[in-house]
Amino acid sequence: MQKLNRRDFIGAAAGAVSALNAPHLFAAVKEAGKSKVSAVKGNDLARMTLDALEALGGMKTVVKEDETVFIKPNFVSAPWAKHNRCFATGECTKPEIILAVTDECLKAGAREVIIGDGSQLPKYDWREIKTLDGKKDMVTEAKRLSAKYSGNVKLACLEVDSPGWAEIPSKCKQKKIAIADMVTKADKVITIPVAKTHSWAQLTLGTKNFVGIIRIKGYSQFMDNSWWNRGSLDHSSPRAISQIFLDVTKAVKPDLSIVDFSMCLEKDGPSLGQGGKTVDVRKRIGSWAVIASKDVMAADATAARIMSHDVKKIKQLTMGHEMGLGQIDEGSIEIVGEKLDKLAMKWKPAQIKSGF
Repeated sequence: MQKLNRRDFIGAAAGAVSALNAPHLFAAVKEAGKSKVSAVKGNDLARMTLDALEALGGMKTVVKEDETVFIKPNFVSAPWAKHNRCFATGECTKPEIILAVTDECLKAGAREVIIGDGSQLPKYDWREIKTLDGKKDMVTEAKRLSAKYSGNVKLACLEVDSPGWAEIPSKCKQKKIAIADMVTKADKVITIPVAKTHSWAQLTLGTKNFVGIIRIKGYSQFMDNSWWNRGSLDHSSPRAISQIFLDVTKAVKPDLSIVDFSMCLEKDGPSLGQGGKTVDVRKRIGSWAVIASKDVMAADATAARIMSHDVKKIKQLTMGHEMGLGQIDEGSIEIVGEKLDKLAMKWKPAQIKSGF
């Protein structure tokens, strides 16, 4: 009999739950006590990331020897990174944070770290994904880290690089959603979003980030003869689109969420083209920030509060909590490091649109 790894077990459990029509059996197990969120301010994103992880007990409390780790950044406009300055404009997660997390995973003994996203084109050039100072690119750094440690770093454009696709149950109209098995087969999954408002989902944070692991084929429409949008997914309301990515989150069960509060986006995100506006967090609270938690909902709820949004009015947060994905109530979350009142800032919300 073939041995099931942790992600195979999750996939099997999801299928069993779907068959039994008993979603509460698959709800995330809640740890006793409060969910911990670490918050760090500063101007060195790599150092801040390490400090945020250390406040949670270090990466070794997440990643074990010989495990495969999948890291999911938000690379929504990365296919055009050579021309659009998508990291400086706040559209995409900063490579500084991703590389610091990758280094810590390998240091903890990971056999392989896969960094991947589906983005909006089947393939994109990882050499153009660079740190804000332009001195480091992902291809060179992946090779460097692979040589430094016994583990390997792999960069994946999911639409072309994922070996297969796993169907997970969903309450959306499709009933099932195909997601990259690079994610479902990983032992550990880390989501690293950049904080943004979103014209259809209200916010795009750790759970919304998983839309990028849904297959483009069969779920997308070609827009302006230049990019693919997962338009076959129901975007009729924040509740409708949230159901989809929360179902994906429920199947994936992320182990760690790290939110990038450096160059971000407000108003009608998730990109400048949709009507978003760049936010340099330094200009609002004096420095950048990074928050992290092993509870993806606690991280998202804390991020929403930092972004001056009412958690009770954000559908993805209330729905995710009801699904058992984690804590969102302020009294159930312990913030270590910077205090919330030192992080909270004015943040212009998105004007919610219906459909595409």
